[in-house]
Amino acid sequence: MTTLEIPAEPAELRAGTLARVEADPGKGRALVAEGAWIAGYLWEAWGRELARAGLDPDRFRAIVAGYDRELWLWLFGERTWAQCADGLAGRVRRRLP
Repeated sequence: MTTLEIPAEPAELRAGTLARVEADPGKGRALVAEGAWIAGYLWEAWGRELARAGLDPDRFRAIVAGYDRELWLWLFGERTWAQCADGLAGRVRRRLP
């Protein structure tokens, strides 16, 4: 089974994304829903292992995009990073080829 260690919370990325959401909620919601803003950070942490398991970056971004509600809750402090990242790691593992 693929093990995905939870990386450090990306506090600067969170703050910057939250600022964008607050500045323009419509565009911010679309940004969060698209997923690329956090997928790159997580691919850096998990990409090598995921690629060995047969998952490519585009499919990974799609999985992350499908987790947008939980990411939204983390951005606004309703979930901890540990809760959010662990849940996403589980989702990714379940969708490995």
